[in-house]
Amino acid sequence: MEWWREAKFGLFIHWGLYAIPAGTWKGQRIEGIGEWIMHRARIPVREYEKLAARFNPVSFDADEWVRVATDAGMRYLVITAKHHDGFALFRSQASPYNIVDATPFGRDVLAELARACAKAGIRLCCYYSQRQDWHHPDASGNTWDFPDRSKQDFGRYMREKGLPQVREILTQYGPVGLIWFDTPQDMTRAQSRRFVAQVYACQPDCLVDGRAGHGIGDYQSMGDNMIPPVRVDGDWETPATLNDTWGYKSYDHNWKSADSLIRRLVDIVSKGGNYLLNVGPTAKGVIPRPSATRLRRIGEWLAVNGEAIYGTSPSPYPYEPGWGRITTKGCKVFLHLFHWPGRQFALHGLRSKVRRAYLLADTEQEPLPLAQQYDAAASLHTLHLTLPARAPDRRVA
Repeated sequence: MEWWREAKFGLFIHWGLYAIPAGTWKGQRIEGIGEWIMHRARIPVREYEKLAARFNPVSFDADEWVRVATDAGMRYLVITAKHHDGFALFRSQASPYNIVDATPFGRDVLAELARACAKAGIRLCCYYSQRQDWHHPDASGNTWDFPDRSKQDFGRYMREKGLPQVREILTQYGPVGLIWFDTPQDMTRAQSRRFVAQVYACQPDCLVDGRAGHGIGDYQSMGDNMIPPVRVDGDWETPATLNDTWGYKSYDHNWKSADSLIRRLVDIVSKGGNYLLNVGPTAKGVIPRPSATRLRRIGEWLAVNGEAIYGTSPSPYPYEPGWGRITTKGCKVFLHLFHWPGRQFALHGLRSKVRRAYLLADTEQEPLPLAQQYDAAASLHTLHLTLPARAPDRRVA
């Protein structure tokens, strides 16, 4: 877990055939998240799979995708190797329904991303939908093509496609940081354990997320876009969107601001979690400009303040202060100020002797004037800091 605890910030990428309709089917906008269009519009398998013949992302550039992640200060990348629609972004002997064998593009996206990640020092990780596969009669989710569940044999799906494809991911592309399973639904504990055992058998150091089912993963996965209100014990991660969808939707322009995203990152890390922030590339293979712009702005902030994020521990306080958040590292305490207080700032409750205080934005690390006092009557320790009149960063300082 060491690299994952150090990383704090990762890039989620939802990409597949659903990027072609981009939220619209037969002239009608389909409600909900983009990658669920097959399910929401109840598109028959034989109709949906024709999208593969049109999938030719000529603008896909693995190095550029990884560059977006590194510019954002992200340390790992999770790509949807196979989402719920059953289509794989890698060459697979277990199913011809993959980007190499079924599309005019004919290139192994996972292989190219693996090389780009290795070159840039980013951990390659893979999302794999282990229970839902709307293309396969023995998996779950597709009730319009396969309505009779009594005929389904999930064990057969595991043997023929699920487990073999997980093995392919872990044996064809070098070290994989983690397998990000999703929606275990009604899987038995034994079935969840088989998927996890397959991961560890191929790569013992590969992590498994908390959606493997039955609490078996290496860390807890929060609900989509869910940030807990207080510190959470143990290892956990929040997967989140930049707008309202994961897969690309051409008309979803409800973008979160870079400022709010930075605050979310700080909030999550201060409570002990990792932030896995998503982009949904277009059918041509381009990460939308609004996504890339926001991620680079986060990276600019991290270039100055990354010491207060990477490898930190959560706040020692049992509550969240109104002025911002706290992270720690060894004997250092980082105060993330959401609201600049002006010249005077007081931190209550810190009993440790403070030797020095300074602004991370100050390259010279000039000490700030400080004083500590103890009010015996109130049993209250207070640290007083004298700050510049203006914040070094209007977002989080």
